Amino acid sequence: MTQSPESPLPPPKERRRLRESRPLTQAQVAERIGVSRATVRAWETGRTSPKGAKGEAYAQLLASLATDPHEGEVRQEVTGRQATVPAPAAPSLTPAQAFDALYAFCSPALVRQTYLLTGRRELARESVERAFQLAWQQWPEVARDRDPAGWVRATAYEYALSPWHGFRPRYRHPEPPPADAADRALLHALLRLPPSYRRTLVLYDGVGLGLPETAAETEASTPAAANRLTHARAAVAACVPELSDPAALHRRLAELASTERLRAAPPTTVRTVGERRTRFWTRAAIAFTVAIIGATSLTLRTAPTRYEAPIGPAQAVQGVPPKAALGPLSGDELRLRAKLREASEQGPERMFPLPR
Repeated sequence: MTQSPESPLPPPKERRRLRESRPLTQAQVAERIGVSRATVRAWETGRTSPKGAKGEAYAQLLASLATDPHEGEVRQEVTGRQATVPAPAAPSLTPAQAFDALYAFCSPALVRQTYLLTGRRELARESVERAFQLAWQQWPEVARDRDPAGWVRATAYEYALSPWHGFRPRYRHPEPPPADAADRALLHALLRLPPSYRRTLVLYDGVGLGLPETAAETEASTPAAANRLTHARAAVAACVPELSDPAALHRRLAELASTERLRAAPPTTVRTVGERRTRFWTRAAIAFTVAIIGATSLTLRTAPTRYEAPIGPAQAVQGVPPKAALGPLSGDELRLRAKLREASEQGPERMFPLPR
């Protein structure tokens, strides 16, 4: 066990587990202690050991995280702003109360993060509300998830980055850009990135996730996530040279997200809309099933009950002599024609057979 002169420290893996149990990001822990995020990452991986006053502060923080997670309050910073919210829901809370606590905890920062991904204020609000509606529909599963906030964040990001929004009339035209020129330049640089690069940059430099967590949430390998992050930082630095420093980029992302006054709907509204959407799709599924059953019944009643041989295709008859063309009349035929013309209109006299 690694120890500081004053207080003992848990093993590196336990340090990370304690941080994620609250949950806290490495950036939040680094700000509380007064060190860089890279330093906290090195402490959690075991590459370095905290010492001196910083080590004592780190030990005290871990000791506080090891206490009952249902007591006290948790302070989370996302995109540069802090919010004081109640601790994770206690077992006595109802599902609606637990959902409302998660919504109040995550939705303000999540709307700002989604705005960095899309550059659209209305789409950011819609994406977050849609993600929480899905979470309420699947609440037993989400409530048991190891990271409910991460589940909602991933769902909101997927919805926000869907290419189908470009076909919706309300999202065909760009929204007014930020008023500040520096904010406009940064947002323009972000929107020029491919969606996967933009998402990786926002998660790592905006939210403050570690590289393995970023790779897991973007469904990529750690080397692939690192490559995306490197190229995204280079592309942003090419458009805004003063943001070549990751620390400066993190600060500017927080400032840009905090500039826009974005708020989602109240949690009761989100739950109500989610329940209405669930009832609508349930009724639609029932109606569709009834229609299929009716069509199947009609087909069974009108279908033939015996086998009818199909009519074969037409075939040409072989061996029939070709029709001969009319030629000149013979002498007998000419005499017969003359006789018929000389007869009265009633025709020739009736002929009777003679007895033998």
